[in-house]
Formats: sequence, structure tokens, C-alpha cells
Amino acid sequence: MNLFTIGFTKKSAEQFFGKMADAGVRRLIDVRLNNRSQLAGFAKKDDLKFFLQAIAGIEYVHLPLLAPEKEMLDAYKKNGDSWESYEKHFLDLISDRKIETEFSPELFEASCLLCSEHKPQHCHRRLVAEYLKEKWGGIEIGHLI
Repeated sequence: MNLFTIGFTKKSAEQFFGKMADAGVRRLIDVRLNNRSQLAGFAKKDDLKFFLQAIAGIEYVHLPLLAPEKEMLDAYKKNGDSWESYEKHFLDLISDRKIETEFSPELFEASCLLCSEHKPQHCHRRLVAEYLKEKWGGIEIGHLI
């Protein structure tokens, strides 16, 4: 199974949609807590859903169960908690949520996890992808940067 990740910051709309189309993405899975972001106009929920379908025939799905809790995100982004602490808390959260049993692996085939971070190293989308790979096996992860 191929599972991709992408962040929309530091990308033009052309780069963002082009990278997914070139990779053969069929479904974008939005894993943001807030999918009405103002950071990039094309990344707002309703606009994004339209653009994905119109430009590349890509389905849009929002799965907030794969997002961090607001307090957890604020502790990391606003209050200076370390990445290591955030990562541990987030992995505990998705483990407690049992995301591997909440969703079918088929939902993730040729899909791309979306968040805002430019690179996956310090983003929960990478943690979700790696967690599912560990639980399900057989996943090839590609980060579209």
C-alpha cells in the first residue's frame, strides 16, 4: 500500500496539487484539527475539496480522529513543549483511540495525509503514517515535500 503525506505551507497551489497528481494520489485525508486554516487560501476545507476534485480528481476526507487535541497542540506550538513530549503524547492518543481498528486499511491506499507543516519530521501526519505502518504492515510511506 502506498501512503503519502503532504503539508501545504511553503507550496504554491501549483506545487501542492501537482505533487499529489504526479504521485497518483486518489484521496486526500485531512488530519488537521482545524481544517478552515487561513494560512493558504487553497487549503480551506470547502475550497480544498473543490480544487482537489476539479484539478486532479482527488477525493477529500476529513478525519479529525487523526488530529491532536487542541491542548496538546497548544502545549507544543505555543507553550514550548519539546517535540519529544508532543510525539509521546500524540502516539499515546492515537493508540488510545485505536485508530488502526477505527478505519479500514483500504481507505488509506493511494491516499495522502494532509497537515500544514512543510516537512514531516515534526508533524503528526508522519506519526500517523508510521503508526499505521507498524500496526498494519505493508505500507510504503512517501513524503511529498
